[in-house]
Amino acid sequence: MSELFNAFVIEDEGGKPKGGFKQLALSDLPDLDVLVEVAYSTVNYKDGLAVSGKAKIARKPPMVAGIDLAGTVVESRSPDWKPGDRVVVNGWGLSETQWGGYSRFQRVKPEWLIRLPDAFTLEQAMGIGTAGYTAALCVEALENWGAIQPGGKEVLVTGAAGGVGSVAVALLAKRGYAVTASTGRPETHDYLKGLGATGFIDRAALLEKGPPLQKERWAGGVDSVGGVTLVNALAQTVWGGAVAACGLAGSSDLPGTVLPHILRSVALLGIDSVMAPAARRAVAWARLARDLDPAHLAAMYEVQPFAALPELAEKIVAGQIRGRVVLDLNA
Repeated sequence: MSELFNAFVIEDEGGKPKGGFKQLALSDLPDLDVLVEVAYSTVNYKDGLAVSGKAKIARKPPMVAGIDLAGTVVESRSPDWKPGDRVVVNGWGLSETQWGGYSRFQRVKPEWLIRLPDAFTLEQAMGIGTAGYTAALCVEALENWGAIQPGGKEVLVTGAAGGVGSVAVALLAKRGYAVTASTGRPETHDYLKGLGATGFIDRAALLEKGPPLQKERWAGGVDSVGGVTLVNALAQTVWGGAVAACGLAGSSDLPGTVLPHILRSVALLGIDSVMAPAARRAVAWARLARDLDPAHLAAMYEVQPFAALPELAEKIVAGQIRGRVVLDLNA
């Protein structure tokens, strides 16, 4: 294959990141063991920051952006993978220290690959993407901790109309938990009810600074916001409960106290999807294949052409995207 193909590349201009579409050849790609023809990628919050230049995500420019990819193996020097295998890659430093998914072809390390469950198409895999896979890790962590019970006290999901939140709501509801969705967009309530949310709390209520211990309400929570929102979620969690924190869409600060942890045994479970080991990733994708209703998944995402990436990046950073956006790299 000698033809050129499109990629979105972040370069350094005067010490600032600057992204744009560029034509690449296979010879431009890293010398890694598995060549994947990428069918779809997606737009996550981190991608929005990288593509818009609002944060210096790419640490080693020039860098192909995109933290997700789904596609088919074309060539492999690894005995674990063969041409025709359908695969997905999430994280592993893609778009930060490793070339990412915004490219029609990409070379990757064998250990980064997850075999796509038969339940999903390549498009659906990116409808889930890092956001959905992270949500599955959060639900797995809460259940393993033993804090939440089907039919028990409410489970809070912050940033509920976003990518992580949408999938978390659907997975928790499928398992029989009472899910309360936090969002600042009332127009998304019907969408979230369709995914299984049974209650709502305005995000503004969780942004008000409160005492370190508040009225106990949540058995557990999934938080992608951080900051005061996470502090209030912890302060409102019942004795022995837990909150799985996986994002910082609001803030990376944690302006709270240890009181919920030492007086109520509330656990803060940190969830890192980027470097999670393969076994944990496989469990998360198996959970998604088992518990994520295809109709719910279809309601969560829209498909957009690759060319729309710069506009979509601006929108996701501004909080103007509901659910997920899948990028068709052939369009």
